[in-house]
Amino acid sequence: MKTFDLEIVTPEGSVFSDAVQSVQVPGTNGSFQVLVNHAPIISTLGNGKVKVVKEDGSELEYHTQDGVVEVMNNKTIILVEKILED
Repeated sequence: MKTFDLEIVTPEGSVFSDAVQSVQVPGTNGSFQVLVNHAPIISTLGNGKVKVVKEDGSELEYHTQDGVVEVMNNKTIILVEKILED
């Protein structure tokens, strides 16, 4: 399976940085998924879940509060205010 680079960052520092198969984010106009070769985009994020499918197929989930996502050239950067505890 093809992958792309994902980084999740808070004001405190990097939370996640690795190759992934996909990531689903809580866009302010609705949730959307990023896959390899996604068109370039910058979008605001609301409160919600960021779901990550890692290169090996395992899944991670982060509950986030507000932020932005930038997708360009198979690199996705998610900047969030904070990661909320379950």
